[in-house]
Amino acid sequence: MLSERIRLYGLVIALCSAGYIWLWFGMQADGFSLAGRGSSPVADLVAPGESNHSSPAPKARTELPGVCLFKHATSIPCPSCGSTRSVLYILHGDLRGGLYWNPLGFVLLVGLIVAPVWIAHDLVRRKESFLVFFRQSETWLRKWWVALPAIILVLANWAWNFFKGF
Repeated sequence: MLSERIRLYGLVIALCSAGYIWLWFGMQADGFSLAGRGSSPVADLVAPGESNHSSPAPKARTELPGVCLFKHATSIPCPSCGSTRSVLYILHGDLRGGLYWNPLGFVLLVGLIVAPVWIAHDLVRRKESFLVFFRQSETWLRKWWVALPAIILVLANWAWNFFKGF
C-alpha cells in the first residue's frame, strides 16, 4: 500500500497538472499571451472595442469554456466561478481584474506555484514538510474560530459572484 505521503503528493501534483492544463486551455480560448502584444495588460482578454479602463469591471470575452457542474445543474454560480479568468488576469498583470473575477484566483495561483516546488523539494531532500503542513492545516481548520471566518469568507465570495451577476 502506498504511504500517505506519496498519495497526498501524487494527488496534489495531479491537481496542479490539471490546473495548468485548464489554464492553458483558457489562454488558448482567449488568445492570451504572457508576453502580451504591446497593448494594455488586459487587451488580449477584453472584447474588441471595449476598454478595461473605462469601467470598474473588465468585460471579458466569453470563449472560455465553462465546466462548473454546480452552475450547469443549478444556474447559480458557485463560490469558485470566475477563478480561472481571475488567474489569467493576474498572470497578465491586472490584479484588479483578477480581484474582480474571483479573489480566490490569488490563492489558487499561489497554490499552483508553491505546491509543486515544495513537493519537489521534499522529494529531493527526502523530507515530509508538505505532509506535515497539510496535517497541521487540517487540524487548524477543525477549530471553530478558524473554520467560521473561513466559511464566512467563502460565503462572502459567493455573494460577490451573485452581486457581479456572474
